[in-house]
Parts: sequence; structure tokens; C-alpha cells
Amino acid sequence: MKKTSYLLLLAGLTVSVRTAQATTVIPPTFDELVAQAEVIFQGDVTDVKSQWVGEGAQRHIVSYVTFKVEDALKGTLGQSYTIRMLGGTVDGETMGVSDAPKFKVGDKDILFVENNGSQFVPLVGIMHGRFHVKRDQAGQEVVSNNEDEPVKNVARLGRAEAVDGPEANLTAADFKAAVKSKLQAPK
Repeated sequence: MKKTSYLLLLAGLTVSVRTAQATTVIPPTFDELVAQAEVIFQGDVTDVKSQWVGEGAQRHIVSYVTFKVEDALKGTLGQSYTIRMLGGTVDGETMGVSDAPKFKVGDKDILFVENNGSQFVPLVGIMHGRFHVKRDQAGQEVVSNNEDEPVKNVARLGRAEAVDGPEANLTAADFKAAVKSKLQAPK
């Protein structure tokens, strides 16, 4: 009996340690974001639904996040687009992926999507493929990364370069213009 309790305690600690670890993802550069994405768009979250799928040991929770497409930049999109992500909450039971973006109705984002429906988080570079669009104090729409840090220069995405002097926060319009420019550039 004592050995069984010890093994259960050890198993519990192992699970706790594993869930405490963060997901390590090398941040993609702007060029990689644009090139790897099958779909790029700006949209507003209109619905988030989670449900159990699979059976037995394969049973898990997935969430369907639906966006009203405001501006399609790459790929063929309708008026709405739904991404399928691993994790969510159903009947008080939560399953999550560390560092995966959390969406809620009303969020406004620019997304770089790849392998939707077959990848556990269908965003290029997991959390790095989501950019929030929010209004600043002047009422202008600006872009921030998944950690809510303002994006100042797309050339610095995925790079740890020092910044010489202050830079203004990038507006959503300028960010999308950079995406369009990259898509039109000769390969």
C-alpha cells in the first residue's frame, strides 16, 4: 500500500512539473511568418466553443475560434473563418497548452494561420502568429504581440536586436501594408 501511494505521488509530481514548463518556440521572423502562413487576415472573434473529441486515451478538448474576417491578406477567405485549437474548458474541466494564445469574444487580431485542423495550434510559431489590434490613447489602431508588447518594426520580429533610439508603435494599417508588400515582392 505504501509503495502504491509513493508511486501515485511520484506520478502526480511528474504531471505537475510537465504542466509547469513553458512551450519553447523560436520566434519566426516577419519573412517566415508571411511565407509559412497559408492564410493571413485581420478579424474579430465572434465565438469560442470548446468540446470533447476522441475516445478513451485519445479523448481531449478542442476549441473552435470563429472570426469575422475584416481584411483578408493571404489565402481564400469568406466572411468568417474558424480555427481549431487543442485545449479549452468543457463543464468545468480545462485542458490547455502552455503559451498557446487564449481567445475571447471581442478580440481583434491579425493572424498568420498554417495547418488549420491538423496542427494543435494552427498559427505560425504558435503564439508568435497572433498580433492584437488595439486602440492607443490617440484612438489609432496599433499592433502588439501575444505578450501585449507593441510592435515597432516588422524587420525586428524574431530577432533580438538592440534598438537605436525610440520608435513609434506600428499601426495596424502599416503592419498590413508590410504584409501586402512582402506578398507582392519577387521571390
